[in-house]
Amino acid sequence: MKNLSTIVIALALAFTGTNGIAQTKAVDAKKSTINWVGKKVTGSHEGTVKLKDGAFFMKGNKIVRGKFTVDMSSIEVTDLKAGEGKEKLEGHLKADDFFGTEKFPTASLNFKSVKPKANNVYEVVADMTIKGITKPVSFDLTVKGNTATAKVTVDRTKYDIKYGSGSFFDNLGDKAISDNFDLTVALQF
Repeated sequence: MKNLSTIVIALALAFTGTNGIAQTKAVDAKKSTINWVGKKVTGSHEGTVKLKDGAFFMKGNKIVRGKFTVDMSSIEVTDLKAGEGKEKLEGHLKADDFFGTEKFPTASLNFKSVKPKANNVYEVVADMTIKGITKPVSFDLTVKGNTATAKVTVDRTKYDIKYGSGSFFDNLGDKAISDNFDLTVALQF
């Protein structure tokens, strides 16, 4: 029993350091939102995707880590109505040439470093995994009360999503789709 206590204390100190106790704050997936915007030469589309689960790890009142899972099969287009191409676009986004949600039903984000930048603003470097490919992303995270917000720009081609990319295909003309898509995230915890 003494050995188990020693191991638990060592793990707690390794995670928290000696200046405080880490606590986990679960994110309320139902109250949190992730909105996306994808641009193309002739305009843009926007929609939502749902958070499956997530948590912030705190040291005192400061965020030191975060870990989140997104339900990629929940991708929804919000700028089109049924019968206007909404279902077709949602199906295409879930297909293998975009997010391949049958094979890759989730995406994840794991904070690797969190540095205070200004009052209630953190500079975050994280590993984002989409379609089984992990790449670093960086963004600012603003925390007010029990809400954390961020705007994240993602280069989809880094995750082998090359469909309609002018970086990989010639002569796309007005069918070219921007390599970047933007996420606006509001997490409630």
